[in-house]
Amino acid sequence: MTKNEGNIDRILRVLLGLAILSLVFVGPQTPWGWIGIVPLVTGLVGVCPAYSLFGINTCGVKTAN
Repeated sequence: MTKNEGNIDRILRVLLGLAILSLVFVGPQTPWGWIGIVPLVTGLVGVCPAYSLFGINTCGVKTAN
C-alpha cells in the first residue's frame, strides 16, 4: 500500500485518536472511545483506506510528468 496521508494529516489523526481513546480511561469512561484506534492506526501507518477508495491523497509526493 502506498502512503496517502501527509504529515499534518497524520499528526492530526494521531492526536485525535489519542483524544478519543482517552475517553475509555478518563472522563465518561465509555466503550465508544475504542473507536479512537482507527484514526490512531491510520495516522501511524500513513495509509487511509477511505482515502484510497475516494482517490484522495494528501501526501504531497510529486509524480513525474
